Amino acid sequence: MPKRAREMSAVELKRLCDGVHAVGGVAGLHLQVGPGAGRSWLLRAMVGAKRREIGLGPYPEIGLASARQKAADVRDLIRQGVDPVEQRKVVRTELIAAQKRGILFSSAVDLFTPVKSAELSEGKYRDQWRDSIDKYAMPILGQMLVDEITLQDLLRVLEPIWATKTVTADKLRRKLNEILDFATVKGHRHGANPARWAGNLSMVLPSPSVVSNESNYPSLQLKDVARFWSELKKREGMGAAALRFQTLTATRAGAIRFMRWTEVDLQTRLWTVQPGRQSSKISRRDSPKRIPLTDEMMALLDALPLQPDTDLVFWSPKGGPLSDATMAKLMRGIHAEDIRAGSAGFVDAKTGKSAVPHGTRSTFKVWATERMDYDWNLSEAALWHKLGNKVEQAYARTDMVEKRRSMMDAWEHFLADSEQQDTKILRFS
Repeated sequence: MPKRAREMSAVELKRLCDGVHAVGGVAGLHLQVGPGAGRSWLLRAMVGAKRREIGLGPYPEIGLASARQKAADVRDLIRQGVDPVEQRKVVRTELIAAQKRGILFSSAVDLFTPVKSAELSEGKYRDQWRDSIDKYAMPILGQMLVDEITLQDLLRVLEPIWATKTVTADKLRRKLNEILDFATVKGHRHGANPARWAGNLSMVLPSPSVVSNESNYPSLQLKDVARFWSELKKREGMGAAALRFQTLTATRAGAIRFMRWTEVDLQTRLWTVQPGRQSSKISRRDSPKRIPLTDEMMALLDALPLQPDTDLVFWSPKGGPLSDATMAKLMRGIHAEDIRAGSAGFVDAKTGKSAVPHGTRSTFKVWATERMDYDWNLSEAALWHKLGNKVEQAYARTDMVEKRRSMMDAWEHFLADSEQQDTKILRFS
C-alpha cells in the first residue's frame, strides 16, 4: 500500500518551493509549483491500466478545501469506471460542435435571404422581404442564438403590433417560421418551431382575421358597372386603355402595366403570362397564366399605338411602363365627375369608399357567382387564384381557358349592357 501523504495546511502551501508536492487529504492530490509563483492543482491516479495526471485548476483561485473536494469527486468517477480525461475530451468536443452549430438569428436571416429571394418574382419584393424583419424582429432577436429563441421571444416581437398592424404582423410571423425552419434543417437549432401557428401561437394570439382592421379593395357595385364603363370608354389615352383592359380581363394592375406584345398570340387569341414575370405576382414555381381574348379585348389591342423603342403594350409618354398610380387617378377622376354631375359616384357598397381598379376584380367575382351561375373554380381561375388544396393543385392539368373564354365574353357584354337587371341570370348548358 502506498505511503499516505501528510495533510498540509493552507499556510504551509504558501511556503512550498518549485516542484510537485503531495498535500494529503485525498490520495494523489498535489500542488504543482512552477517558476514565477505559478501554481496549480494536480491529481495523480491510475485509471484502468493508465496513469493519469488530471489538472484540477489554478491556486489560489481554487483553495485547498475546494481542491480536496474536486479530487474526491474525480476519485469517485474513477471508481465508477469513468475516465475523467476522456470525459473532458467528449464534453469539449460537444461544446465545440455546439458552438459551430449555434448561429445568431441575424446570421440565419442573412443565410436564408438569398434562398427566399430566388422564390420571389421580382426585385421589389426581394428588397421589401426583409423590411419587417429588420424593423420589428432584429432589435429583439438579432443577437440571440437561433437555438435559444422561444415562444416568449416571438411574443415580444409580435404582440406590440398584432392588433394595430395585423397584416404586417401575420406576414412577419410567417417569415420567422420559415427562417427558424431553415435554421433547424441546417442543424443550427432543434425542437419545435416557436413561430408555428397551429397549436402554438394560435393558443396565445387571436386569429388575424378577427383583429385585423384591413378591408378589401373598394369595388364597383353591379348596378353602377354599365354607367362606369360608359364613362370610361369616353376617355382617351394609354391610361384609359389600360384600365379598360384590366376591367375586361379582371387581372391585376401590375400584370397590365408590364404586359408585352411577345406575350400575346393574336392567332389563338391568348395572352400568356409566364411565372416570375415582373409585377405579375405569379410565383416562379407556379404555372403560366393564360387569358382568353374576347372581341372587345382584341379590338382594344388592335387600336393601340406601338412604341418603337419598347415591347410594352401599355406605355407611358416617356416610353417606360405606366405608373402604378395612373389607372387609380383616372378612376378617382371618373368618380368625382359623376358626383359633380349629380350622381352618387362609384363607391363600394360596404365601406362607401371610392372604387379602385383592383376592386373591379371583386366586381367580376360577384357578377360571376351571384348574377350568373358560373362554377366557383372557373371564376377563381380567371382571377389567377389557386384552386383547391395542395393535392388538388398537384393533379390539376388544365386552366379551363376555353370555358373561361365564354365567361369573359359574357362579362364583356355585361359591362356594355346599359340596362342592368337586378334578377339573377342563370347560365344553361
